[in-house]
Amino acid sequence: MCPHQLDDSLGDAGLRRRGMTLWNSLPLRMIRKKLRMAAVCVCFVLALTLFYHQLPVSADVTRLLSGRSAAAEGENGGVGLQEELRKMENKIKTLEQGKKIYPEVKFLTYRDRKRILVTGGAGFVGSHLVDRLMMQGHEVTVVDNFFTGRKRNVEHWVGHENFELLHHDIVNPLYIEVDQIYHLASPASPPNYMYNPIKTLKTNTLGTINMLGLAKRVRARLLLASTSEVYGDPEIHPQNEDYWGHVNPIGPRACYDEGKRVAETMCYAYEKQENVEVRVARIFNTFGPRMHMNDGRVVSNFILQALQNESITVYGEGEQTRSFQYVSDLVDGLLALMNSNYSMPVNLGNPDEHSIMEFARIIRSLVGGASEIVKNPAKEDDPRRRKPDISRAQKYLNWSPQVPLLIGLNKTIDYFLNELRRSRHSERNFHMPETLQF
Repeated sequence: MCPHQLDDSLGDAGLRRRGMTLWNSLPLRMIRKKLRMAAVCVCFVLALTLFYHQLPVSADVTRLLSGRSAAAEGENGGVGLQEELRKMENKIKTLEQGKKIYPEVKFLTYRDRKRILVTGGAGFVGSHLVDRLMMQGHEVTVVDNFFTGRKRNVEHWVGHENFELLHHDIVNPLYIEVDQIYHLASPASPPNYMYNPIKTLKTNTLGTINMLGLAKRVRARLLLASTSEVYGDPEIHPQNEDYWGHVNPIGPRACYDEGKRVAETMCYAYEKQENVEVRVARIFNTFGPRMHMNDGRVVSNFILQALQNESITVYGEGEQTRSFQYVSDLVDGLLALMNSNYSMPVNLGNPDEHSIMEFARIIRSLVGGASEIVKNPAKEDDPRRRKPDISRAQKYLNWSPQVPLLIGLNKTIDYFLNELRRSRHSERNFHMPETLQF
C-alpha cells in the first residue's frame, strides 16, 4: 500500500496519532531549545513595538506635517510644503552620502600624477602649497610635528584618497616613496625660532640631511625653502642671489639665519657628490590667511593690534624697510621653481618696498579704529633694509608677484577678523582653496 493510501486509510485520528509519535520521538533538549527560541522571538517583537511607539516625532516631521496641514487649510501651504520637502530631501542625500565632501580636484593619470612630500605642510605657507598640489591632482603626503603648524590648516583634505598626514619630526629619518620633496619644515618667525634655538638648528641641519638622504634613496627632486635671512643685515640694496650676506653668527637670530645657510650648503654638496636634484628658494616676507595669530611677524602683529584697538608697536624709528608678498604669489613661484631646470638659488619676493612705519599706517587705515602707533626699542640684529632683486626669477621662471598689496591685506584682515569672532570649535574659519580652471 502506498503512503498516500496509508494516510487516507488512517483518517484524522491516525494522523493525530502519527504526529504525537513524531513529537514524542524528538529529544527533550531539542524541544526546550525550540521553545526558548520562540520565546525570544516574541519578546523581541514586543520590545520593538514598545520602542517604536515611544520614539519622539522629529522637528522635521512635525514641520512637514504642519506644512501638509497648511497646504490643506491655507492658500500658500503648497509652497511651504515644497520647501520642507526640499530641505528633507537635501538632508536625506547628505545622510545617504555618508562621506566627507572635498573640493573638486583634477584627475591625473598614473603617468602625470606625482607623489609629493611637503615637510611642514600644516604650516602657513605649506598648507597653501598643499592646496595647490591637491587641486592639480597629485598625491600629497604632509609631514609636520605641529610645533607651529596646525592640523586645521589641512583638515579639509583629511580622508581624501590623494592625501596623507603624518605626525612626524624630520629630525628623525623618514622612509617613504616620493617623486618630489618640498622641504618647508622650520619655524620661520623670530619668536618661534628663538624660543628653542637648538631645535631650530636641528630642524634645519639634521632635518635637511634626512630629507636629502631620502631624496638620494628614492631619486626625488628636493626644493629647499630657504629665506632672505641668509643675507642678514645686507650691505647692498636690493639683494640679489650672488650676494653672500652679512650675518652675525652668534646673534639671537643666528639659529635660523645660519641654519638656513648650512641647509643651502648641504643641498649643493648632495647635488655635487650624490647627483641629487635640488632647488633653493630664498623667500622674502610673506603674508596671507592661515598666518598664526601670535607669530610675532609684522603683518600679523599690526593687524591683530589694529583689530583689537590696541597700540600698534613699531620697533625702532620704523625706518627699516620690508617687501611683502601675498602667499598665492609665493606658491606660484615655488611650483615654477620645482618644475624648472634651474638649480641655483632664486629670490621669491615682492620688490615693492615699504618702511615699517608706512606699513603700520596702511594697516590702520584698512582696519579702521583709533589705534595709536607707538615706538619701542629696536631689536638686536633687525635688518635695516630688505628688498629682493627678482631678475633671476623673471628670467628663468617667468615669475613675478601678481596680487596687489591692498587686495592681499584685505583678505588677511578678513581672516583675522573671523578668527577673533570664533567662540567655539564648530565655528570653522576655513580658507578653502579656490577652484582652479582646467
